[in-house]
Amino acid sequence: MTHLLTATALVCSLAGAASAQTVLTVANWLPPSHPLVSELIVPMTEQIGEATGGEVTANILPAPLGPPQAHFDFAVNGVADITFGVQGYNPGRFKTTNIVELPFLGDSAENISVAYWRVFDEMLRDAGEYDDVKVLAVFSHGPGEIFLKSGEVSEPDVLQGVKLRVGGGIVHEVVSALGAVPVEGPSSKAYELLSQGVADGILFPYESVNFFKLIPQLEQAISVPGGLYNTSFYIVMNKAKWESLDPEQQDAIDTVTGEALARMAGRMWDEADAAGKAAMEGEIAITPATEAQLSAWESALSPLVQAKLEEAAETGVDAQAAYEMLQAEIAKEAGE
Repeated sequence: MTHLLTATALVCSLAGAASAQTVLTVANWLPPSHPLVSELIVPMTEQIGEATGGEVTANILPAPLGPPQAHFDFAVNGVADITFGVQGYNPGRFKTTNIVELPFLGDSAENISVAYWRVFDEMLRDAGEYDDVKVLAVFSHGPGEIFLKSGEVSEPDVLQGVKLRVGGGIVHEVVSALGAVPVEGPSSKAYELLSQGVADGILFPYESVNFFKLIPQLEQAISVPGGLYNTSFYIVMNKAKWESLDPEQQDAIDTVTGEALARMAGRMWDEADAAGKAAMEGEIAITPATEAQLSAWESALSPLVQAKLEEAAETGVDAQAAYEMLQAEIAKEAGE
């Protein structure tokens, strides 16, 4: 009888331990080798486990649940517990992202991403765009540069009539404002668009040109101080799942997300950009934008900047103040 009671107690103890562990599912739509996955999402899952002492773990699903643009709603509806993606894949849904996607913000994704999180946490939450989820991080990739198949790159009107592949977010309007012709297409189709002559070039960070194997398709690049655009990303969690965790677990996860996760994301992008730029050596001629080009582009893009700030202000936030705070925080991180 004693042995039976001991065995029963052991089974109950083991069952209690098993039930105490929470396993979060993480949706993924990128190849496992992409640095956003291997150098950010994977380490994030490991840090969640470590921070909670193994009480909460996170498993990345082996196959995509659907297209990238569906992933925010996967978190809202609990199809997955944690998802990540690009706000621009859902046009019109996230107006506050305008503030971080504007041109000429900075040369470091880490500086921009940390500044972005601070502005989001202090000002942009109030817009209510993320009320249906727990936000683990918002961040930006590195500055978008100009890459062309051929041509003289020093003229102010170098982009006039040039067909440039674009993705989601503000980049479509940036291309149009500069007199180029936007060619819509996902990143995965960029090689096809360039190789078949559908596009004459692309606006991308250095990382993406390298990762999507576009270097053989391109001969020229124009590096723009601060970049011509940035792309905003999110990492979010299902709200009910978050609220099901006990306060100690929530506090532990908060220590490895938020600004810490935004910093890790930005650092990941900076390292990937550096590797991408190094891979271009001897393959793509990188030319700094001229003063005449910068002057012309700043003038052409100024109305777009104001229009995007006004659009962000429609959410009820002080968009101009948020933009100025973003610039100040970027400068602070850059040590200026």
